[in-house]
Amino acid sequence: MFGIPGKQAVTITPKAAAQIVKLMQSDGHEGLRIGVKKGGCAGMEYTMEYVDSTDPMDEVVEQDGARVMIAPMAQMFLFGTEIDYETSLLESGFKFNNPNVTEACGCGESIKFADM
Repeated sequence: MFGIPGKQAVTITPKAAAQIVKLMQSDGHEGLRIGVKKGGCAGMEYTMEYVDSTDPMDEVVEQDGARVMIAPMAQMFLFGTEIDYETSLLESGFKFNNPNVTEACGCGESIKFADM
């Protein structure tokens, strides 16, 4: 919907793609849907959920066997985002490198976008 012809809405690093493929295969899911919702101390939070079927309004990004669906209301907020997967001694998880974020809370769980 908000894409540029020939350019994917989001990019997925090889580490993130491998983790998404692993999650898809564990229970036979079709992919992961990402979105945003109101919440957290900065105003918005990312959401991720398993998907067993694609919504016709989703933006679908496929890379290295991984399939990510972007919820319609989140597309304008996520365009240009790089999805990565990081592992440290204390935690592992997906990281969103989003050029549209203007502020983030100290815990890293919530974000704020420029007024659109």
